[in-house]
Amino acid sequence: KARKETQLLIIIKMNHLKRFMVCIMSGASSRLAFLLCGCYMVALGVHATEHCVAEDHETDYYMAAVYEHQSILSLNPLAPTSRTQALELMNRNLDIYEQQVMTAAQKGVQIIVFPEDGIHGFNFTRTSIYPFLDFMPSPQLVRWNPCLEPHRFNDTEVLQRLSCMAIKGDMFLVANLGTKQPCHSGDRGCPQDGRYQFNTNVVFSTNGTLVDRYRKYNLYFEAAFDTPVRVDHTIFETPFAGKFGVFTCFDILFFDPAIRLLGDSEVKHIVFPAAWMNQLPLLAAIQIQSAFAIAFGVNLLAANIHHPSLGMTGSGIHTPLKSVWHHDMENLTGHLIIAKVAKNPQGLVGTENATDKMDPSHGKFLKILAGDPYCEKDSQEVHCDEATKWNMNAAPTFYSEMMYDNFTLVPVWEKEGYLRVCANGLCCSLLYKRPTLSKELYALGVFDGLHTVHGTYYVQVCALVKCGGLGFDTCGQEVTEATGIFEFHLWGNFSTSYIFPMFLTSGMTLETPDQLGWENDHYFLRKSRLSSGLVTAALYGRLYERD
Repeated sequence: KARKETQLLIIIKMNHLKRFMVCIMSGASSRLAFLLCGCYMVALGVHATEHCVAEDHETDYYMAAVYEHQSILSLNPLAPTSRTQALELMNRNLDIYEQQVMTAAQKGVQIIVFPEDGIHGFNFTRTSIYPFLDFMPSPQLVRWNPCLEPHRFNDTEVLQRLSCMAIKGDMFLVANLGTKQPCHSGDRGCPQDGRYQFNTNVVFSTNGTLVDRYRKYNLYFEAAFDTPVRVDHTIFETPFAGKFGVFTCFDILFFDPAIRLLGDSEVKHIVFPAAWMNQLPLLAAIQIQSAFAIAFGVNLLAANIHHPSLGMTGSGIHTPLKSVWHHDMENLTGHLIIAKVAKNPQGLVGTENATDKMDPSHGKFLKILAGDPYCEKDSQEVHCDEATKWNMNAAPTFYSEMMYDNFTLVPVWEKEGYLRVCANGLCCSLLYKRPTLSKELYALGVFDGLHTVHGTYYVQVCALVKCGGLGFDTCGQEVTEATGIFEFHLWGNFSTSYIFPMFLTSGMTLETPDQLGWENDHYFLRKSRLSSGLVTAALYGRLYERD
C-alpha cells in the first residue's frame, strides 16, 4: 500500500513538472515550439487524420477526448450476484477505460469523457444492480481523493480506479457509474429499502480529487435508479478552459438541469455521458448533440455507449461551428475521439454577417416574411417578379406518423418553390431550389403538441425530411441515405426561443447551417451547398412550460 501511494505521488509530481516544462516551452520561438509539440491526432468522423497547430495559438484551445465504449455486459442483469463478481465485470470495462486514458495522455488531452452505463451496463432491477453500486459521499461536504485515500469509505473500488486513472493520465476525467446513499425512514423521499440509488456522473481533477458529481434527474425507464429529490446543477472549474456543466443523456431534452445550467454565462462547455438509442429522422445521437451546441453557442463533449444492435452509437466533440463525430452501426469496437477545442466558442445563432442581404434567395425570404407583393400566392400558384412562377399543383396535405407523433405534411415535388403547412397554430414554410430532381420523395412537415411516447414533453417542429419510399405513408420512416440536394430557407412562427437545428445528410453526416436566427417573429434556418443528399433539416422547438 505504501509503495503504491509513493508511486502515485511521484506520478503527480512528474505531471506537475511536465506542465511546468510546457510553460517554459511556450516562451520559446513559435517555430521551435511547433517542432517540439508536434502534431495532434484528431478523429474526424470515423477517420483519423493529423492536425498541426502553431504554438502561438495554442493558448486559445484545449485538448479534449470522448470515448464511445463497447461495454462488456452482464449476461443476465436480472440475476443476483455478489460484489466480488460485480467488480470482476466492472474492472474489465475499467481496464479498457485506462487504456484509452493512457492513449489520450500521449496526445496531450486535458479532459476525457466516458459514456453512461459504460462500467456496469444496463437492464438491471433495483435489487440486481445493488452489488454494482459504489458509495458516494457528497463532494460539497467531503474533500476526498479516492486513489490516495482508498480506505476512507467502503465500497468505493470503482471510484478509486477512476481517481487513479485521472492521476496517471494527468487529465480531468468524467465517468458514469451507479452509486448508493443510505437514508432514514424520517426522510420523506427515502425508499423502503433504506437507500437511494443514483445514476451518477463523477468528475476527477488531474490530481485524482473527486471534484463534483451529478445525479441524473430525467431518468429514461431506469427502474434501478431513483430521481434525486432536488436536481443537481453541477458546474466544475478547470484551469485550462473555465467552467463546464454536466448532465446525462435524456436530460438534454429538458429545462432542468440542461438549460438552467446555461443561465451561468461563464459555462461555455458541457460534458455529456449518454446511452442514447438513435431514433431517426429527428433524434439521432449526433444530431441532438450538434443541435444543442449550435443552439446555445457552447462546446459539447458527448460520449455515447456503443451497442449497434440496440441502435446505440454516436459520439462527438461539438462546437457551434464544427463537429468531430463518430457514428458506426457496423463495427463492434469502441472509438476514441480527440480534438482541439476553442476555450471561447464562437456562436452561429443571430450572426448578421453570415448572409449577404443581396443574396437572391435571402431577398425572396425576407420579402415573403414582410408580406411584400413581390410574391403572391393564389389557390394554384405563387407568383414572383423576375417572371418566376412556382407551380404548386395544389400540393395535397397529408398525415403521417413521425417519431410517434401525427405530423401534417405537404410533398416537395418541384425543382423550386415555396410551401407552407400549418397545425395547431404553428406554420412552417420552405423556400427552396434544387439543381436536379432526384427519384425520391421529400416532404415538409409540422407538429405542434405534446409528445407522449418514450417520455412526455411538448414540441413544436418544422421538418424537411426524405421519406422512406415514394408513398406518403413512408414519410417519417428512418432513412440514412439520400441524394436530393437543396438550397433552402426553412422557418416557422415558433412560440418558444428554445429551438434546436437538426441537420443530417446522407451517410449520417452532420452539416452546419449557413445562418440561424429570428426575422420578423419567425425563426429560420438557411443552407446552401450541401455536401451530400439531404436526410433531415428540422427546427425542433421545446416548450418546457407545457410539459
